[in-house]
Amino acid sequence: MLDSHHHQGKFGHDYIRVLASAAGLVWSTDDLDVDGVDLTIKQPGRTKYGHSPQIEVQIKTVSRPKYRQGQLIFGGLSHTQFNQLAGIDFAVPRYLFAVHVPAVADLFTDSVTGGLMLRHTGYFLSLRDRARFAVDNPKRKVSVSIPVSNVLDVEALATLVAGSPR
Repeated sequence: MLDSHHHQGKFGHDYIRVLASAAGLVWSTDDLDVDGVDLTIKQPGRTKYGHSPQIEVQIKTVSRPKYRQGQLIFGGLSHTQFNQLAGIDFAVPRYLFAVHVPAVADLFTDSVTGGLMLRHTGYFLSLRDRARFAVDNPKRKVSVSIPVSNVLDVEALATLVAGSPR
């Protein structure tokens, strides 16, 4: 069995993979995480933005979220992780996906009439408009505010990928 930290993280990744599959998107992972990208998600084929638009995402989970004024306050990014998402100079758009998961693994899913429910909710945030930290300190944490209106569902994920300008 996985320890609770790894179990929570794996569920967060699987949550995003399920959304991608439901949206008709494909996902991949690099063989080694060297630049903070957990998944690449793309739409196969031609779109108005070109052939096979894609995004790169860093996935984080939170089991005890803090909300303030319509924002999820996520404090789990190191300066290094923040710098891997911030700015405009990426060939492929990058997003932070924060998945609120139950604190108890037994509550990650539930069988309901007609289907399987995944708990709880994913959110997305672009840090394109943020400046990177000059000193890349992997031990210092930074908080980011994610609007709770940025719910990551099938439609939002498809829109992020298909509407990702190069």
